[in-house]
Amino acid sequence: MRTKIKTFCLTISVAILSACSSNISSITYKGRIDDPIMAIVLLSEQQREWAGAPYVLGGVSRSGVDCSGFVQTTFMDRFNIALPRTTAAQSGYGQKISLSDIQTGDLVFFKTGRGPNGYHVGIYVKNDKFLHASTKGGVIYSSMNSPYWKNAYWQTRRI
Repeated sequence: MRTKIKTFCLTISVAILSACSSNISSITYKGRIDDPIMAIVLLSEQQREWAGAPYVLGGVSRSGVDCSGFVQTTFMDRFNIALPRTTAAQSGYGQKISLSDIQTGDLVFFKTGRGPNGYHVGIYVKNDKFLHASTKGGVIYSSMNSPYWKNAYWQTRRI
């Protein structure tokens, strides 16, 4: 009798574990933008995966991406949030936020005079750093306190 019970329990345990493991491998985690710790982790993963991707106006892939394409792709890939494609459209999306209230995941916009509308967009991460597709360095972190970005800063928006 004990052997039958042990065998039954073992069979049930294996079935449960097998079912769990097959489901876990098929799940793709998408984080919440309002969870700053998870957002930082996911943005760091995105930067590692996209490091070396060159800046290409109109691009949306690792073989070439522009700033708004990178932001749009990142928000969909990491947070399952659909954003407009262009910097101009993104600059009117969400809620305008004071720079003093900036949080991880907020979009930061700059007037650079480059690109179709002369604007640039990135994603604020932490400690005055933002992630973006740079014309010179590809997908990188930059400091909002550098003289160039500080002078070009335009607005912050929360999605």
